[in-house]
Amino acid sequence: MVSGHPDNPASTHPHPHPCATGPRLNLLLSYAGWHSDPWVDRLGLMLEPMGIQSHRAESGKQAQDVIKSIPIHIAVVDLGLPLDVTAATAGPAPELEEGGARLLELLHRMTTPPPTVVVKRARSARDDHREMAHALRLGAFAVVDRPHDANDLNVLLEVLRRCLCRFYQGRWPGGVSPT
Repeated sequence: MVSGHPDNPASTHPHPHPCATGPRLNLLLSYAGWHSDPWVDRLGLMLEPMGIQSHRAESGKQAQDVIKSIPIHIAVVDLGLPLDVTAATAGPAPELEEGGARLLELLHRMTTPPPTVVVKRARSARDDHREMAHALRLGAFAVVDRPHDANDLNVLLEVLRRCLCRFYQGRWPGGVSPT
């Protein structure tokens, strides 16, 4: 499901927020979890009143479709993302955890890659280190743990704020101030 995309009938936010006018910041949120109240939904709802349009992708293929259809200004890449939703429901397979890594590489190869925040998987310290190093080599702005509670969500919000300040000097793309 890709939330926020007007052409998607399953979208949870099909129309722009009435208070948000002018240019919007497009945020790609990839999510590989299966919780009933995922952090990705809460984050999108929190950011919408500020003029940030969240586009949710549950697979590498969905994320690629979003990237092809709209300009992405900041990407949040979950490394546990499956390559395709049908592969994720078919059972354990090598493709299950390749979507996040492939999405990160796709973003890195773009002519103008968006700043990227990587959400790491819960893995061994050795695997964590390897994934973090790979993400940083591909230009990730930050690597964070998958949010589980309000504290973790606040950490992600602060990282996104710092990302906006560093890459867009505190302004939405196009030079319009978000305040």
